[in-house]
Amino acid sequence: MAGKNLDPSSSPRAMLGSELRIARERAGKTQAELGEPLFVSGSFIGQLESGTRRMHLDFARQIDHILNTDGFFARNCGAAAKSKYPDHFAAAAEAEALAKTIREYAPQIIPGLLQTEAYAREVFRAYQPTAPEETIDELVANRLARAALLNDPTTPMLWCVLDEAVLRRTGDDPTILAQALRHIARLIRSRRIIVQVLPFSAGFHAGMQGSLKLMSFEDAPPLSYIQGMGTGQLFDDPATVAQHSLTYDLLTANALSPRESLALIESVAEDYEHDQHA
Repeated sequence: MAGKNLDPSSSPRAMLGSELRIARERAGKTQAELGEPLFVSGSFIGQLESGTRRMHLDFARQIDHILNTDGFFARNCGAAAKSKYPDHFAAAAEAEALAKTIREYAPQIIPGLLQTEAYAREVFRAYQPTAPEETIDELVANRLARAALLNDPTTPMLWCVLDEAVLRRTGDDPTILAQALRHIARLIRSRRIIVQVLPFSAGFHAGMQGSLKLMSFEDAPPLSYIQGMGTGQLFDDPATVAQHSLTYDLLTANALSPRESLALIESVAEDYEHDQHA
């Protein structure tokens, strides 16, 4: 392994995880035994091996020392760490691409996986009003590339709870929101996604502290992700993930049914279309 380097043009994180599993098993260690000197859980090592977690340089150096891999992981973790997403979101975006199920609560804007190009452009322009157009173009392209996950007819299973504020927040051109809502309605009607709307009439609720994303995987423990202004945190602690899962369950219990939600989404879209026509 000493003279081998990963090809950054392939799937570097998946390849690095595979090499970690091989090196660990060659050393005769379990995931828990490798995690102990790193002060992480065995499940964390499993997430590194499955590619749902990014290997940082300090971990890579320690792993090289523990597994006697002659600097292999330190040399190659740079390629695996490259991402087109901001640092606070990169790990979540990469995990999202491997998820079997995604459950998401959106309190303010349409989730990235469901955004149209025009809607995404308005969002990024609001975030960065002085950014050059090429910067906005790149951000929009990356967001649409994420949404390509839904080109698969079944995986991941995506279930979103949208706060009613998401349906009411529009920019200068109401048709942009109308078209975005029509896009969501088409995905619902094609049975590709499940969407519920949390109405204003629900009052105070369990998700008032912010957005939430829950992800489950075929061969790795579940993760949860919460995001704030320019910040985000990915959780794998079972107790924390369980608490976030309960929060999501409470949101779905207070939300409109999927059928009622679709009717509201289409009704609001029609209202914005008529407003623009008038």
